[in-house]
Amino acid sequence: MAFVQLEKLGKRYGEIDAVVATDLSVEKGEFVSLLGPSGCGKTTTLQMIAGFVDVTSGRIVLDGRDITHAKPASRGLGVVFQSYALFPHMTVKDNVAFGLRMRKVPSAEIQQRVDRVLKLVRLHQHAERYPRELSGGQRQRVALARALVIQPPVLLLDEPLSNLDANLREEMQFEIRRIQREVGITTLMVTHDQSEALSISDRVVVMQAGRITQIDAPYTLYEHPRTEFISGFVGKANLLPGERDNSGVVQVCNRGEGDLTLSLRPEKIDLRDAGQGRLQGKIASRFFLGSQWLYSVATALGELCVVRRNDGSAPLSEGTAVGLDWDAALLRVLTVDEVSA
Repeated sequence: MAFVQLEKLGKRYGEIDAVVATDLSVEKGEFVSLLGPSGCGKTTTLQMIAGFVDVTSGRIVLDGRDITHAKPASRGLGVVFQSYALFPHMTVKDNVAFGLRMRKVPSAEIQQRVDRVLKLVRLHQHAERYPRELSGGQRQRVALARALVIQPPVLLLDEPLSNLDANLREEMQFEIRRIQREVGITTLMVTHDQSEALSISDRVVVMQAGRITQIDAPYTLYEHPRTEFISGFVGKANLLPGERDNSGVVQVCNRGEGDLTLSLRPEKIDLRDAGQGRLQGKIASRFFLGSQWLYSVATALGELCVVRRNDGSAPLSEGTAVGLDWDAALLRVLTVDEVSA
């Protein structure tokens, strides 16, 4: 049996199903992200695991023990909230030690465990500071240390980086992953940021309208999305009409009609000189993204998004006629979404 097991887990508020019959298995030491838009049920799922929200149906099993109706304190899980929830009148050291004192751990052991975890999160030099004297990233690491110091079987992260600016978010993504790997703790993280989920997770669970729609390793999820929703939510995607030829090979239907919906990532499309390639178009608009140029190309199949690496050469001007080409093997056949976004 998996270390964390959700069996037909559901939550209903009146006539509204927030989470519908969810099955999920998480192995010990695994880092799993629940990814989806607002209202998809990911936070409710995490809160049910933590014990903060009552379960309507199904079971939660932790290391073989049914904790579905156990009180939050008896589950022993570590939780890091979006707001950090630090005590402003306590130093870093006292914030981290708080959970151990509530558990009546001996003072000498508290000192050892607090020192160890502060070194782990690289804050041992700030032990006597107060939260107001720390940066956002440092406060987040205090919250992480406080969750880890109780040595929980599972770490739950609820949008842990949403209050940080873009550069600090990226830095903290890899810091969280470093700490998780070093400790080896089973971790579930809720996020709506697809780049965050893809960059640090072992597996990503995509949720939509209270249901899990795909569970895969980050690379597999990005390269092989199952539905139109996943294709568009996890990265950018061009949706194209498709068909199978007489030999069963999938191809884009340039007539604009087809019995298949195909996904093609912007970076998989090559820009050619006008008259070359599988499809012709004109640059409708362009956007500079630093390391890349993002082009919107008007074609007979609608506007397509194309990404070209910034190699220092002059960008294409709006109105420039271009050809578009791609490797047919990179086309992905999508299924119709079973639930509405």
